Amino acid sequence: MKQKKTVYRALVTISQFGINMLVPIFLCFFVGLFLDRKMGTSCFMILFFFMGALAGFRNIYLLARRIYGGTEERAGHGGRRKGQKDNP
Repeated sequence: MKQKKTVYRALVTISQFGINMLVPIFLCFFVGLFLDRKMGTSCFMILFFFMGALAGFRNIYLLARRIYGGTEERAGHGGRRKGQKDNP
């Protein structure tokens, strides 16, 4: 039973990485495509695609950082680990 939970967690993590990468790319791509068609240009699609890719990479970085540790400082804990008390 424990092994099934581990496998499911791994599948969920992999799915999160994929979703966090692809959603910003597709959204920005279609916004750029819409703007290009509306304005009669051909540069917004490319620009927004790369902006989406950068946003996707940022999402992946933040997700990996949250999963593999290193977020205590940003989470408002003042750098303390779980269960650790302040020194007087």
